[in-house]
Amino acid sequence: MLAGDPSSTAGVSRGPFLTPDVAVVGGGPIGLAIAWRCAARGLRVVVHDPAPGSGASHAAAGMLAPVAEAYFGEQELTALLTESAARWPAFAAELTEATGADIGYRTEGTLMVGLTADDLAEARRLWAYQQGLGLPVTPLRPSQLRDREPALAVRVRGGALAATDHQVDPRRLVPALRLAAERAGATVVPEPVRTPADVRARVTVIAAGCGAAALTGLPVRPVKGQVLRLRAPDGGPPGFRHVIRGYADGEHVYLVPRDDGEVVVGATVEERSDLAVGAGAVLRLLRAATDLLPELAEYDLVEAIAGLRPGTPDNAPILGPLPGRPDVLVATGHHRHGIVLTPVTADLITDLVTGATVDTIGRPFRPERFAADVGPGDRFGAFVADAGPGEGFGTSAAHVGPGDGLGASGDATRPAQ
Repeated sequence: MLAGDPSSTAGVSRGPFLTPDVAVVGGGPIGLAIAWRCAARGLRVVVHDPAPGSGASHAAAGMLAPVAEAYFGEQELTALLTESAARWPAFAAELTEATGADIGYRTEGTLMVGLTADDLAEARRLWAYQQGLGLPVTPLRPSQLRDREPALAVRVRGGALAATDHQVDPRRLVPALRLAAERAGATVVPEPVRTPADVRARVTVIAAGCGAAALTGLPVRPVKGQVLRLRAPDGGPPGFRHVIRGYADGEHVYLVPRDDGEVVVGATVEERSDLAVGAGAVLRLLRAATDLLPELAEYDLVEAIAGLRPGTPDNAPILGPLPGRPDVLVATGHHRHGIVLTPVTADLITDLVTGATVDTIGRPFRPERFAADVGPGDRFGAFVADAGPGEGFGTSAAHVGPGDGLGASGDATRPAQ
């Protein structure tokens, strides 16, 4: 790590031929936020990614949902989500001040709804668990739901409000983070990292999403998610304001309204690494979406896209030093939580880089919990040589996601939201 006092790095020369203090591999929201924070502390930072933001964040819905995403048996992860969500208002304000950019940060909250009696019974089990954790879940009768969102289908049997679950637009967030990082002094190198030998820095941060597996040997796998984008007719805003997360005849779906008339509908969950969009997935998502909000049938379908979430065996991120390599930090495995976890991840990793006191909330997510899965020849410094040309790591290419998840989704053991 670098010197413990961040001010001791303020005079570091930024000459183009000197070894950077920090090399960040991956230019999604996670990598760019880390670069911004490190550069703001006076460090010389280089980000390696040929196309920042063109990976999983390009498909992500951008839900900031620590309440709706609190699942059974994941108390430590829920605590991390809640902490990071609490940092989002200040993070968004600081980013806007630094760049003047509108990142689509909205605070209307999230409605969680059930279409049928069976859907509502399933949802209520989860809400009871979330309330038991002390999370702010407010049950609502059908009439109360429609008072908030008159466009909801009359068939909706009930729901709940998660007032602190907000949203941001990842397609606005990534350019803003890049601009903030560059204004703070970071440099983006538009080249992939295909081998560890491509990286020269005092500290390397691997924020390469699924590509971190080959660079580190850690068990990070791609989890495919298909997402749709609709647009309200006549160029107007969507006919609803809240994020809506619903159960519709057993199908799980989320609907995210944007100020510009866009509505994001997602998402499938598939243990696959291709990026093909399937007609069946589009059909299921549209059926569930229009069951909850019938007016969406009149919207234009403008995009169907797939992305790859970086998943881990315990569905939690990997944050911290690579075992045996204290000069290599890992920030990956965020799965469906990459956007909401951006602020806390950036803070934790930057504190590790500078030797500052690190928040203990990150301790359960250290890479050593998977140490048994990392063979001696698989760690950083020994490239796994079965990646073909064009599969550079730290890129936003089709086969990897740069650590930015697909918003709030799931995996084979969770609702496909």
